[in-house]
Order: sequence, then structure tokens, then C-alpha cells
Amino acid sequence: MKTPVAVIVVLFVMMSIAVFAVPPNQGVGTGNSFKGPVGLQLYSLRDEFAKDVPGTLATVKGFGIQIVELAGTYNLAPAKLREQLAAHGLKAVAGHFPYERFKAEPAAIAAEAKALGLQYAGCAWIAHEGAFDEKECRDAIATFNKAGEVLAKQGVRFFYHTHGYEFEPFGTGTLFDLLMKETDPNRVTYEMDILWIHFPGQSPAKILEAYPKRFELMHIKDLKKGVKGDMSGGTDVTNDVVLGTGQIDLRGVLKAARKAGVKYYFIEDESPQAASQIPKSLKFLEQLVF
Repeated sequence: MKTPVAVIVVLFVMMSIAVFAVPPNQGVGTGNSFKGPVGLQLYSLRDEFAKDVPGTLATVKGFGIQIVELAGTYNLAPAKLREQLAAHGLKAVAGHFPYERFKAEPAAIAAEAKALGLQYAGCAWIAHEGAFDEKECRDAIATFNKAGEVLAKQGVRFFYHTHGYEFEPFGTGTLFDLLMKETDPNRVTYEMDILWIHFPGQSPAKILEAYPKRFELMHIKDLKKGVKGDMSGGTDVTNDVVLGTGQIDLRGVLKAARKAGVKYYFIEDESPQAASQIPKSLKFLEQLVF
């Protein structure tokens, strides 16, 4: 029996609509609007890792995560940790190292980053006393530029993770603006932790618009409603909440991040309930529309 031509045409149209209506999945935590890729900053499960590294890596794999950011090696040799990550289907893209080590031994960090298979190595805290000042900022600028040069020779990109205290007034802007102006964009990139941009009263979306192509990494977090921020760079860890339940405009931020050239996104949840909150945050990202 021959199928009428009209029926064939209708079926073809319906199949085409289905194909184009649902874009290929980019991985866990992604959807029609947010394309990621999204991974996890392993500091989120620091207490679990302190007790059981293989078991916690299995937990991360269970979330559907494939890429991660490191915050230490849990007393394992870099090659051993890389082996365990691979055994659980995980790839470390970036890692955090202490500021003091970048000042004293950037070459050693470069070698460790290579052994871990990292594309990025950076720091999340500039040593300072009291309010962050110009002297400390200029010290960081010199440290970052030098570290970026050393790491680049090993094919690793240096980054600085924002932490909120950088927005002290300076000239017609802030010390954050000085950091951006004086660090070499060819050697230094940035990781925007959106909570630590929002906390001191700044707009993550506006910062991304002001400095396109300077942020290649991002920490996606949300801050409990009602919590008021400052420039201390610190808040109670229980103020980290499931994405979409806090006070940050995640739609606006992630839309701006896409335009600004962010390449990798990592959920970081510092709360004691991180293990139960992370799957909910991933679901939020998958359903996000902008």
C-alpha cells in the first residue's frame, strides 16, 4: 500500500519541528537557554572529600557532572588525583592555588597544573590586611602578570577569582578597575564569582558588559534573600542557597555572560547542605529561560 504524498509531507514537517524545537543537550545543567558547559567547584564538597576521596568523586559523577574545578589535591600526588578523576569520568579544567605560592614559586604551580591536566590555574584571595588598598592591589598586579607569563610557557592560563573586597574606591573608579587596567589580558584572565560581585553592591551583568572577554570562568551561586553585603569578602556559608531561590538575577547574569565570552561555568555551593542543593541548582539551570 502506498503512503499518500500529503501524509509524507506532514510527517516530515512534524519531525523537523521536533528536531529544531529541542536543541542537542550540552550536558547536565544546560537547556534551551543556558548552554554551559557547567561543572562543579569541588570545594563545595570539602568536608566529604576530607573523609573519602573516591566516594565523593562518585557522588560528583552521580550528579551528571563531567568537568570540575579543583581547590587542592587532598594530600594526593597530582598524577594520582588526575587518575582518580579520570576513573570517575571527570576532567579537571581549572584549579585554585594560594596567592603566596604564585608570588614565590609560579613555575612549581605551572608544573603541578600540567600534571593535573589543567587549562587554568588561579587564586581566589589576595593577601591583605584590613581594607584592600592600592599598595596591595599593585602587588597583586605584578604577581598576576608574572605568574601569567610563567604559566603561559607551560600552556596554562592564569586567572584571578573575584572576592568582593576589590571594589574599594580608587581614582574615578575602584581598585577592581585598576586590576583590570594593569593586568595583561594576554596573560591574565578572570573568574567571576557572581556572589562576590553582588555582595559588595555591584552588578555582575554590568561588570561583564564593561569588561567583555576578560572573564573566561564563572562561579554560579546564589545569596539568601534578606542578607546584606559589604566589602569584607566573607559571609556565613549557610547564605549559599539553591540557584534561583536567592536574590541574584541569574537570568540577567547568564545572558550577559554568554555575550561576554565566558567559557566555563562552575557551581560553587559552600553551604553544609551542598550535596542536596547541587542537584536542585542543576535542575534550575536546565529549566532557565532567557
